[in-house]
Amino acid sequence: MTSHDQKLSRRAFGAVVGAGAAAVGLSAGPALAAPGPGPAPAAAGAAAERPFRAAAERRSRRPNILFILGDDLGWADLSSYGSPHIRTPHLDRLARQGVRFTDAYSGSATCSPTRFSLYTGRFPGRTKGGLAEPIADKSVGLEPTHPTLASLLKGAGYATALIGKWHCGYLPDYSPTRSGWDEFFGNFGGALEYYSKLGLGGEYDLYEGDTPYKDLRYYTRVLTERASEYVQRGHDKPWLLNLNFTTPHWPWIADGDEEQSAEIVRRIRAGDRGALWHQDGGSVEKYKEMVEDLDRSVGEVLGALKRSGQEKDTLVFFASDNGGERFSYNWPLSGNKSSLKEGGIRVPTLVRWPARIDGGQVSDVPVFTPDWTATLLELGGARPDPAYPLDGASLAGYLLRGERAPRRDLFWRVRGERALRRGEWKYYRGPGGKDQLFRLTEDAREQADKASAEPGWLAALRAAWERTDAGLLPYPTVP
Repeated sequence: MTSHDQKLSRRAFGAVVGAGAAAVGLSAGPALAAPGPGPAPAAAGAAAERPFRAAAERRSRRPNILFILGDDLGWADLSSYGSPHIRTPHLDRLARQGVRFTDAYSGSATCSPTRFSLYTGRFPGRTKGGLAEPIADKSVGLEPTHPTLASLLKGAGYATALIGKWHCGYLPDYSPTRSGWDEFFGNFGGALEYYSKLGLGGEYDLYEGDTPYKDLRYYTRVLTERASEYVQRGHDKPWLLNLNFTTPHWPWIADGDEEQSAEIVRRIRAGDRGALWHQDGGSVEKYKEMVEDLDRSVGEVLGALKRSGQEKDTLVFFASDNGGERFSYNWPLSGNKSSLKEGGIRVPTLVRWPARIDGGQVSDVPVFTPDWTATLLELGGARPDPAYPLDGASLAGYLLRGERAPRRDLFWRVRGERALRRGEWKYYRGPGGKDQLFRLTEDAREQADKASAEPGWLAALRAAWERTDAGLLPYPTVP
């Protein structure tokens, strides 16, 4: 590691960082209505939180980045977000040590498109693979020629690894190691049985690099062990680790449920293509068990990070890839995974970086997945490729330098639905084709349609959505 990496001056942090690369400038975007405060859940320890304020400027090296995703975890599935029955002490501690975002969103409403938005920093509809909601076969994926968070940070001197769920295309054409990650250990598909590692088509789906890897232990344990080993290595450069758990995604199998695992494996091998969906299984209690196991697993990895001596200089990010599924707790939001209602895209989001960000804070600034891509590239001293302009806005100025948060529209599109958020207002059109307008600061549940009362807002937000949509790829025709 160079002395430049070890100590970064305050001036250099906002201008030139890492390998002589200029930091990405914070784009304020067009002048829009200021966002209002988001709903404050009855969160454990919430009384101790204070509104976010950037700390006084401090010297630091470029951060290591530990980016953790849960899978289909609902907005209020953590006790720090108001869950009345799920206990998540490790993630609650992470929240107390950093910033908890109340109005953070995924880039889309299902697994693959959100991951495309994170890895590219762009709307999923910019790429052919991002149009699959989600990817279910080998026909599309994240093209290896497209710049990614990993490839750009790697070019700025980072070591890069992805552990866990990829879901951005299958071999032989698509793989994390073809898209900028030095190392990959995990599954290619959207779901797998937790013990056998059988995927949706009955294929074995645990790989190290591009080679199958045999390990029939409970998957969350295996990923936790691998991630803990990675963060404790003697790294000689800053690193990015994307840690993508499959928990608490179906099938509803917790650690120790080997009989249930064997039954699902039997059904898969008998040709039941819907076995992994586990429509006849699960319960609120089983889901609680899986989320609490995810919490313990994150705690193990964070403990390994602490023991490695890198905790202070590592930016830890935790979120979900989309809203919760059938057993999730999303109150007071409406909708769930696959929907552009709040319950399908608003996700718990925690950020900690002890060297630069004070703990015990909460932010109601609306942000979404591509913003984190832009933010991490700036912090890592990596320039976006001008041929692939980002759709996200960097939050580095807001988080570190006390600048105003970016003010711009948040845009979403899935088949049959559209949504756009501007400040406290959200435009939504669902499968029924009706245009609706909600004032989220007073109606997070999206029940009081203001379209008739505020026709000007409705028209402006609809027009903004249509302008953005016009620049995206069209969905392929469904046969």
